[in-house]
Amino acid sequence: MTRELSLQTTKLLSRLLPPIEIDTEAFVDIRRRIHAEPELGFEVSATSELVARLLREWGYEVHTGIGRTGVVGQLKLGSGTRRLGIRADMDALPIVEATGLPYASRQHGRMHACGHDGHTAILLAAAKALAKSRDFDGTLNLIFQPDEENLCGARAMIADGLFERFPCDAVYALHNAPGVPAGSFIVQAGPVTLSSDVADVTIQGKGGHGAMPHRAQDPVVAAAATVTALQSVVARNVAPDDTAVLSVGFIRGGATHNVIPQSVALGLNVRAARPETRALVESRIREIVALTAQAHGVEASIDYRPLVPPVVNTEAESRLMTEVCAALVGADKVAATVPRGFAGSEDFAWMLAALPGCYVLLGNGEGEFGGCMVHNPGYDFNDEVLPLGAACWVRLAQTYLVA
Repeated sequence: MTRELSLQTTKLLSRLLPPIEIDTEAFVDIRRRIHAEPELGFEVSATSELVARLLREWGYEVHTGIGRTGVVGQLKLGSGTRRLGIRADMDALPIVEATGLPYASRQHGRMHACGHDGHTAILLAAAKALAKSRDFDGTLNLIFQPDEENLCGARAMIADGLFERFPCDAVYALHNAPGVPAGSFIVQAGPVTLSSDVADVTIQGKGGHGAMPHRAQDPVVAAAATVTALQSVVARNVAPDDTAVLSVGFIRGGATHNVIPQSVALGLNVRAARPETRALVESRIREIVALTAQAHGVEASIDYRPLVPPVVNTEAESRLMTEVCAALVGADKVAATVPRGFAGSEDFAWMLAALPGCYVLLGNGEGEFGGCMVHNPGYDFNDEVLPLGAACWVRLAQTYLVA
């Protein structure tokens, strides 16, 4: 399968989408321009400027610098009082791209390996179509967010007064889903992604000569025992029908073969589907770290930092999203549950903690190309699904924003 739009898919989408006018070729070009010049974190100034310029050209009231580099485009039509927010993320990842594509990243060590270039282009395509058709009644707030990958951008925009300045009755977002057939959606009410927390554990011992460990207090042995013990948390404390992940990302300590170090550091990543499970896992980690250190005659400290809660879709907004997607592609192509093993995290969770809304998954396709997982140097967003994603937002706005 090539990475160009296939004639078959183009014909399929042309049947699905009328009378929604999506200039697919133009927005595929925009997507690939963004892909070629990826930006990280909050440093998305060029992408933000492109977004702001296009929105202004189409008649939106544009606000920039929200949460440092976030952009909001607002369009008010008619006398309707309903207010809808739709969010797209803009940032890339610190990955060396290995696709070999003609529009591959020109910035070494930076890559759009999660499809945020596609998400931005999708919302821009919808923005243009809605500005042209002008067939809704109410207030549309299009939110372009920086720094999703570090799970910081949504909170920064909210802290900067996002929802006070641009009130919304509900907020929606979309993410591509590799391995899910193109032309399909997943809309799941309730928890969709997992929470994400990190913990830095420092195990402090007493250094010594490798030939005389009895005269030291070895933090390496204590660290090894801690890592092993931590594996029992999910296996023995979390119910089989619940979801949690506990990973040790690094073990750092020591510099040479015959020296027992003074300390060892562990880095943990913790995820859970429910608040109760999140709290349980944290409690067990703290107990295991403290008691394992005590058993080995060393001291341990832990810096536990909650990052984001789970994304939790609200019932009414999920039903509406399901109806919108089904009207586009048919009810048989809208799944109600995410695939097993979908354990990522998303800072859109903070927006859904503030407002009702829904986070929908758009199939990116199957096989070697469409099924390549995100955060992989060989990943690319599937341009064939761009017009379908845009049509989804157009139909949502037309359905939600009524007199």
